[in-house]
Amino acid sequence: LVWEALRERDLLVSKLAPHLVKPVSFLYPLHRKVLERPYVGAGLVLYDAMEGTKRPVPHHRHLTVRGALRMAPGLTPSGLAGALLYYDAQTDDARYTVTVARTAAAHGALIGNQLSARHLLREGSSDHKGPAGEGSSDNEGRVVGARVRDEESGRELDVRAKRVVLCTGVWTDLVHELSGIRAGYKVRMSKGVHLVVPYEAIRSDTGIILRTEKSVLFIIPWGQRWIVGTTDTDWTGDRAEPTATGEDIDYILEHANRILARPLTRADVIGVYAGLRPLVAADDSKPTTKLSREHVVDTPVPGLASIAGGKFTTYRLMARDVIDAAVADYGRWVPASVTDQLPLLGADGLAAAAAEAERLAEDYGLSREAVEHLLDRYGTLTEEVLELTRDDPSLAQPLADGHPYLRAEVAYAVAFEGALHVEDVLVRRVRLFIETGAQGAEAVGPVTEIMGDLLGWDSARRAAETERYLSLLEADTRALHELTSGPAVERASG
Repeated sequence: LVWEALRERDLLVSKLAPHLVKPVSFLYPLHRKVLERPYVGAGLVLYDAMEGTKRPVPHHRHLTVRGALRMAPGLTPSGLAGALLYYDAQTDDARYTVTVARTAAAHGALIGNQLSARHLLREGSSDHKGPAGEGSSDNEGRVVGARVRDEESGRELDVRAKRVVLCTGVWTDLVHELSGIRAGYKVRMSKGVHLVVPYEAIRSDTGIILRTEKSVLFIIPWGQRWIVGTTDTDWTGDRAEPTATGEDIDYILEHANRILARPLTRADVIGVYAGLRPLVAADDSKPTTKLSREHVVDTPVPGLASIAGGKFTTYRLMARDVIDAAVADYGRWVPASVTDQLPLLGADGLAAAAAEAERLAEDYGLSREAVEHLLDRYGTLTEEVLELTRDDPSLAQPLADGHPYLRAEVAYAVAFEGALHVEDVLVRRVRLFIETGAQGAEAVGPVTEIMGDLLGWDSARRAAETERYLSLLEADTRALHELTSGPAVERASG
């Protein structure tokens, strides 16, 4: 699994998406002078060896105590025995996902935005056959499509296909059940929580990784912020809205503070977000930390291929495997996957585009930093974003003070990336919701104005969109206050 992930990561950094996937360094502090360095070092030697010779990131390095503190002055020197420095990569997952969808569309895929699948359609029954118990039985009939709902209009329609692929993450078991299908695996939901803290809260020029009694904890640079996490606990609540708890917050802070000279407190936390991992579980008695991160593909009924598990880094392999399974009995030849040779939109010619940053800045009257910010998000499509400022120079202005996002990015999200609501832009196209919380309210006015002009919103729709986002922001701010203002949760010892 590690070998596959490293190979895919290097492919993303070097060829498929170098504008979106960036190398990042991590420091692993050492505290046991004799055994820890050779043990961890041996692991990193193997880690480096798995990547082969054509590697887009440097090899690991051993650091003395002085070298470690030079890179990360915020480490507590007490008990520090040195460190190891190694390299991994990071990406903006929402930005990446939008780019994958746009790349697919450029190659002929039809992308349905704001559609939800209601149930699968089965051959040999009415088009409206629904959940098990409503005219269907387990694993009866070929799957020939899906009933979907347009969440914008409320209209429902049937989408028919010769093969259907089910890749619905933590909703997988629910879809199987509603469609009367007995699949060969079950999904366990594992909750991961991350904290967002200001960059000045941790004095370091590199990311940091440390072991916990359950897993590992990362301190990851994110622009002018740090992301600290994560947790790995069972979740049985609402799939759409996993929530953090005070215990989650304290777990992360407690372990981060074991190596930080200036401890993080709840007051430092400016954002909290939670997500769910769809882990494949054969044994419900195991804790989620012990479950494999490998993916599983199943073809439980004719016409349907289903997948769960896996991790973001290996998404391309997961897609290849589930499509191979879907067309295994297709009846005609289907070419092998070529996605390892297919750069995402914005990747091809990136080096040449980056070399033109100064010229682009001069041509469009922007700072070089603003252009480099766009190159990191859009790659060679940057000039498409900048062209929007020709007709409307106000789009060259920042979206919010102290943040690199431009108003042109809002217009681009509407014109090229399917954004339909203010929330789509501020939560997923740009990340001000996560990065600034309540401080990002100043961006709501400009976003509503730009989107309203492009989408033809009347005054009532503009007011409703503003109110919808501000309500979301208020609820998030209130939840954050409740999580961070109370006393620390007492943790049991032993």
